[in-house]
Amino acid sequence: MTTLDSRPTATARPRQIDARGPRFAAAITVVVLAATLVTIDSTLSVVLLAVQAVAFALGSLVGLHAQPYGWIFRSLVRPRLAPPTKFEDVAPPRFAQTVGLVFAVVGLAGLLTGATVVAYVAVSFALAAAFLNAAFDFCLGCEMYLLGKRVLGSRAAA
Repeated sequence: MTTLDSRPTATARPRQIDARGPRFAAAITVVVLAATLVTIDSTLSVVLLAVQAVAFALGSLVGLHAQPYGWIFRSLVRPRLAPPTKFEDVAPPRFAQTVGLVFAVVGLAGLLTGATVVAYVAVSFALAAAFLNAAFDFCLGCEMYLLGKRVLGSRAAA
């Protein structure tokens, strides 16, 4: 026997996160990527970008709960703030982590192969996107995710 139930189940609901967390992570990302640009062509720039790539990879491939900046926010910052009033679906920020990972990997490849211009451009794009999120609460990767869903959703409906 089948029953039709329009209520969302616990597994059907998207996982919601405190919307302040990704913005906090973006602020740390801005510092790391700015330091990478300032020290470009040095071992320190490779180390900084590798650390940022790992942070992006954890957020993208494992989940935002595994992202180190998110852990810092949840453990040290959030307990000192008022309870969250705004939540967001985890999927767009996780997609943004994937986009950041791509730029970090391209930047690392540029640094390791001596293609400094490629590294500058890739790190600068990632820095610009992180700055938009940290300073203006505008997540470029999240907006790309939502646009992609709309475009692909309209094609599937056609």
